[in-house]
Amino acid sequence: MKKMHIGLLYVLSAILFLGAEVWAAGSSSQPAQETRPGISEYNSGVKLMERGKFEKAAKKFESALKKNPNLAEAHNNLGYSLRKQGSQNFKQALSHYNRAIELKPNLAEAYMYRGVLHALMGNEAKALEDHSKLSGLDRGLANALQAAIASGEEPEGLAGLAKTW
Repeated sequence: MKKMHIGLLYVLSAILFLGAEVWAAGSSSQPAQETRPGISEYNSGVKLMERGKFEKAAKKFESALKKNPNLAEAHNNLGYSLRKQGSQNFKQALSHYNRAIELKPNLAEAYMYRGVLHALMGNEAKALEDHSKLSGLDRGLANALQAAIASGEEPEGLAGLAKTW
């Protein structure tokens, strides 16, 4: 009888412990709010960028960077949004790609977008350097960059987009 009580106590303790774990993890069906500075603005920028609203997206990425200047993905996507607005923005776009790579040296998307920009600016040697680095990071993006270098044209789609959180 005593063994049965001890066994029952173990089972009840386990149920209470697991119940507390589930309760502590939260039972809300709402997704957790992002609390890192600038992420909300960044995610809004990505959505705008996906819809081709590059000027509005750039403003969102700039807002994100005011709150979190070390957000490499925001630098990358801001560079893209600027590049898509015309060649008058190429120099500024390049500085954002460079900053993204400085902050996150293995951010494949930044090498993709910077390589495309170099190709558009007529600097094939720099574009090939980015392709070489990208080949070790993401083969699919490296292939897309190689096609852009060969054609000398802007690639279709958002192959170098840094994703939302």
